[in-house]
Amino acid sequence: MPETVPALSVGLRSVVAMPAAAVSADPTTLRADAEAALRALVGRADAQLRDDQWTAIEALVADRRRALVVQRTGWGKSAVYFVATALLRAGGAGPTVIISPLLALMRNQIEAAQRAGIRAVTVNSANLHEWGAVHDAIRNGEVDVLLVSPERLNNPGFRDEVLPTLAASAGLVVVDEAHCISDWGHDFRADYRRIRTLLAELPTGIPVLATTATANSRVIADVAEQMSVGGTATGETELAAQGVLVLRGTLDRDSLHLGVLKLGDQPTRLAWLAENLRTLTGSGIIYCLTVAATAEVSEYLTGAGYDVASYSGQTAPADRERAEQDLQQNRVKALVATSALGMGFDKPDLGFVIHLGAPPSPIAYYQQVGRAGRGVADATVVLLPGYDDKAIWDYFGSLAFPPEHEVRAAIRALEESPKPLSTAAIETHVGLRRTRLETLLKVLDVEGAVRRVQGGWTATGQPWEYDAQRYGRVASTRKAEQDAMLDYIATDRCRLQFLRLALDDAEAQPCGRCDTCGGLTLPGAPEGAGVEAAREVLQRPGVGVEPRKMWPTGMATFGSSFTGMSGKIPAAEQFSPGRAVARLDGIGWGTALRELLAPDQPDGEVPVPLRYPMADVLRSMNGPDRPDGPGGPGGPDGSWGAGGSAFDGVVYVDSTGRPTLVGHLATGAARVLGVPVLGRLTPRPDRPSGSHDVNSAQRLRAVADRFELDTDAPLTGRRVLLVDDRTDSGWTLAVAARVLRAAGASTVVPFTLAIG
Repeated sequence: MPETVPALSVGLRSVVAMPAAAVSADPTTLRADAEAALRALVGRADAQLRDDQWTAIEALVADRRRALVVQRTGWGKSAVYFVATALLRAGGAGPTVIISPLLALMRNQIEAAQRAGIRAVTVNSANLHEWGAVHDAIRNGEVDVLLVSPERLNNPGFRDEVLPTLAASAGLVVVDEAHCISDWGHDFRADYRRIRTLLAELPTGIPVLATTATANSRVIADVAEQMSVGGTATGETELAAQGVLVLRGTLDRDSLHLGVLKLGDQPTRLAWLAENLRTLTGSGIIYCLTVAATAEVSEYLTGAGYDVASYSGQTAPADRERAEQDLQQNRVKALVATSALGMGFDKPDLGFVIHLGAPPSPIAYYQQVGRAGRGVADATVVLLPGYDDKAIWDYFGSLAFPPEHEVRAAIRALEESPKPLSTAAIETHVGLRRTRLETLLKVLDVEGAVRRVQGGWTATGQPWEYDAQRYGRVASTRKAEQDAMLDYIATDRCRLQFLRLALDDAEAQPCGRCDTCGGLTLPGAPEGAGVEAAREVLQRPGVGVEPRKMWPTGMATFGSSFTGMSGKIPAAEQFSPGRAVARLDGIGWGTALRELLAPDQPDGEVPVPLRYPMADVLRSMNGPDRPDGPGGPGGPDGSWGAGGSAFDGVVYVDSTGRPTLVGHLATGAARVLGVPVLGRLTPRPDRPSGSHDVNSAQRLRAVADRFELDTDAPLTGRRVLLVDDRTDSGWTLAVAARVLRAAGASTVVPFTLAIG
C-alpha cells in the first residue's frame, strides 16, 4: 500500500450493506473481504493491506480484541478503522465511535468517510445546531461512524442521554491520537482520561482500537494499561479476557529532509523565511510558539508578497476551516500556525514544515514535522530555534497542575454550595485563571471528586488525594524532554535517528538525508537589506487596548462593596480604546519588553531603545495630522521629543514594584504630547496589589478600591491619557478609569508599554 491513501473515489455503501452471512470468519476469506473493502476505500484495484494493518483488522473483526497501533504518520492507521468498520457493519455490528482530539482531524475523517460512502457524523463545538439531528440519527441506526471530541464525553446531555446507548451498541470504539490519554504524553489532555472509564464500562466483545504516531515506550505501556480495563460480560457475547495487542512499526520517514539553522535574532529569521520560502516546493506549514507570533509572521510574509494565513486556537472556527481548505487546495503558500494545526491534519503533498521556535520536546516535534512528505518523495523540514524558546516553554510549564491549596479551595466551594456552580462562579473562590481552572475541574471530574452537571459543577463527596509525587514526576519528565530538544538542536548526529531514538524506535539508523548526514544544505543567514526590512516591520509598534465592558460574574460574593459590580459596566465609567507598544508574547518589541518586565529585572527608567516606539505609538494616538516636535519621536540623544496633543494631561498608575519605570514613562509621555502630568493614582498601603496571574474576579477584587487619586488639578471635562507599564486582565485600567471618570474626566485613554 502506498505511503498515503489517495483521494477516495469508490463508495463503501455496497460493502456496508452486505448481509451478515457475507462476512466470513475464515481468515483467508476475511482478509480477501478486507482488501476488497480497502480497494473500495481508496479507489485502487491494486491496493493491498500491510501485514500489520491486516493483523489489527483481524484482531478487531474476528477476535473482538483491543489493539494499540503505533505507526508513523502516513502509514494508513485510518484505513484500519474504516475497513474494520465496513466489515463489522456488514456483519450486523453497531456504529463505530471515533474519539478525535481536533476539529481539523474530524473534518478530514468526515470527508474521507463520506467519499467512501460511510455515513459519518460528528458532534463538536463547531456544529451546535446539528446536535439534535445527529442524536436522532444515532438512535435511529442511521449512522455508521460517529466522531466525538473527548470533551463531549462529559457533556451532561451527551453523557447521560446518548453515550450509554451508544456504548452498549457500538460495533467498534476508536481512540485516535491515543498518546493524549497518558500523563506522560507530549499532548496530554484531561478529557482523554475519561476514556478509561468509558472502556471499563463497555460490554465485553466490543473491540477497541487506539492509534498514535508519537509514543515512546513509557507512553505505550501507560496507554496499553489504561486500555486493558475489562468490559462487562453480556451473555452469549462473553469472550475470554485478552490482553491489548500492541503493533509498533518503524518511525522512519524516507521523504523527510531535516535541518536546523541557528540565526542571530528574529529579524534575521524572518528575512530568511522571506528569501527562501518561494524556493520550497509546494505548500506547507510554518509553526510558531505563540498566537501573537502567528499574527506577526503572517503579516510580515503577506507584506513580502506571499499568500499566507495565520491559524491558532483563537482563530474563529469558520476562518480555521477556510484556512485548512486553502492549504489543502494549495491556494496559500503556507499556514502560519500554532500547534492547534497538528494532530490529524492530512495533506499528502505537504511539501515543507518550518518551525520558527522549537517545540518543548523531540516527541512533539516529530509529531508536527510528520505532517509533511506523506505523498511526495521529498519534503523539507527546517527548525529555526530562538534564544527565548526556553522562556516560552517555562511559561507554559508554569501552567501545570495547580498547587494543592487552589485545588482544595475549588472542591470546598462546590461542597459548600447548595446548587451547582458555574466555572465563572468558582472563580470567586480560587485564583486560577479560566483555562487552568477548566483543566483542573476536568481532572477532578475524571478522578471522581467533582461532576459536571446541567448548570455547572458539583462535588461528589468522594475522598480525593493530591498526588504531588505524580505531578512532580510529570514535571520532571517534561523538563527532561526540554533538555532533549536542546540536544536535538545541538547534535551533530543524524537528526531523524535522534528523533526516532527519542521515541524508542530500536530500528533507528542514520537517514542519509538530513543536514548532519549531508543530504540537506540550507541557505545561510541573510544579510543587508532583507534583514533591515524585516527589522523595520518588527519594530513597528502599537497594539490595541480594548476596554472591559462587563463585570465578572459573582462579585457580590466578596461583600457589599462589590454589589454594584454586576452586568454591564456603564459607558460613563469605561475607558476608551487605547494603545500599547507591543504584546509580551510577540516577536517584535515583545522580546525587549519581556526582558524589561521580567520579575528579576531591577526598577529603572525606560531604556532608550524603547522610547522611540513609545513615542511613535503616542503620536499615532494623537492623530496623523499632529505636528512632530523637535527631534520627532525621540532625538538622537534619546530625548523624548515633543509635539501637539489630543490630550489635556497625563495621569499614571503609581507602582509599588516599578515606581521609577512608571514615573519616567508618564513624564516621557507628557513631554511627547506636550501636556502636563496632572496627577497619579496611588496604591493604598493597606491594599496589597495581589498577583497578576489570577482570574478576572480575583484580580478585580484586588484592585477595586486600591487606588486614590492624588492631584491638585481639576479633571472636569479633561481628556486624560492613563499611563501604566503593562496591562493583562485590564482590571487595573478599568478601575483607574472609573476613578478618573468619577472625578470629571470626559475621556480616559490608556497607554501601556505591554499587553500580557
